[in-house]
This record gives sequence, structure tokens and C-alpha cells, in this order.
Amino acid sequence: MTDVSGTSDLPVVLVHGIRTSATMWRAQVLALEAAGRTVRAVDLPGHGSRLGTPFTVDGCERVVVDAIDEVGGEALLVGLSLGGYLSIEVAARNPGKVRGLVAAGCCTDPRVPARAAWTRLARWIERTPGSGSGLNAFMVRAALSPQAQADIAAGGFALRVMSEALDAVGVLDPLTALERSACPVWLVNGAWDHFRTQERAYLRAAGRSGQPVRHVVVPGARHLVSLDAPVAFSRVVLEALDTVDPRRR
Repeated sequence: MTDVSGTSDLPVVLVHGIRTSATMWRAQVLALEAAGRTVRAVDLPGHGSRLGTPFTVDGCERVVVDAIDEVGGEALLVGLSLGGYLSIEVAARNPGKVRGLVAAGCCTDPRVPARAAWTRLARWIERTPGSGSGLNAFMVRAALSPQAQADIAAGGFALRVMSEALDAVGVLDPLTALERSACPVWLVNGAWDHFRTQERAYLRAAGRSGQPVRHVVVPGARHLVSLDAPVAFSRVVLEALDTVDPRRR
């Protein structure tokens, strides 16, 4: 878990994607620290410092809510991919703790039929020698810059959590959760993100909450938008803070 203490302004809690850890947020932590913010980047169950802990949605919620409580009881919540789905759910379940929500790389309903096929494939890979470490290394090298590779690898890779996590998030309903949102929402995607398939439905659902909604598409970026375009993504987070922080307003 990464913890950076700043001023008494609204803190930020960062929730990573699947198989990664808190270290993927290095660029955002540095940018927020430079802005004088308190930042907490968590490790989800089964990842990073919690490797081997069973992955459940309720367990993830406890980790995120505990982090919010540790930084003062309310925060801007930022999640990418798996972390985006979980952040949407946590915000809906804990409206008094989440002052703003930045959900990135998660604009496809996790209940799509393809999820079952992904889960079966993940189970097969996890049973192979090395649990797919060679495939994971190849994909990281092919998809990310050298700095992003270093950031994402610093906390280690959770190679045996994919199937467990896919099973767990299959019960989530992010569209209904967004309708229950009690805070402003930023939906952020890379322009080339394959998880953009239901952007319009997500925007409509978030809009039905009555809260402000902003849609940001980062040019040239793919699914891991915070790693592909760290400066642009950090700017979105800082702009969200300026919008939702009553002490700054």
C-alpha cells in the first residue's frame, strides 16, 4: 500500500487493475503529492501485499473503505479496470464516503457472456507451469512503455487471481450502481480501449443519478490509460479534485 501525506484537503484513494498492485499508480501519486494531496493506493485482496488473500467483492470493499477511513473518512475514489468496477460498487454502497468517482477502463458490463469463456481460459492458464508468467511478461512488454513496465512490475504480478476475480465481479451491476451514485462521476477511457463497448449506456446510467457526469476519452491511449497517458490521466484526477473538494471550492 502506498501512502503519501499532504494537506488537509480532500484525499485520493487509488484502486488498481487485475493482476497488478498499488505500484501501478506511481505517476499519479507523484502528481498528487506535488499538488499537496494525501494519497492512498491500495492493494486489493489477492494482489501485491495481499497476495494469497481470497478475492471477494466484500473483501475488496473493506480494503477500500478502510483506506478511506484512514485518510479522514471521505475521498475522491479512482479506479482502473477491475479497480473501476469495484470503485463504482463501493461508491454506490458507501455514498457518505465517496465525494467523487473517477472510473476508468470499465465501460463494459462484467456480466457479458464472454466473461465465462475468459474465466475458463484464465483457469487453464493458471494451471500451466509458471501460471502464465511468460505470457504475462510478453503482454506487458508489448503493451507498455519501459517506465510503465517498471511501475506495474514493482509490486509483482498476481498470476493466480484472474479466474477468482472474474467469478467475483460477475455479480456486479455497474449500470444500476451508477444510477445510485451520490457524487459526481468521471468516466475515463483510452481511445483504443476494448472496454468501451457500452460507454453510452454507462453515461445514461450515471446521468440518471442526478449527479454531474463527465466523459473523458484520452487520445492514443489503450485500456491501461493511466499507464499509457500518465500526464493526461493525472490531469483528469486533479480536475476532479478541484471540482468536488469543498475546501478548495
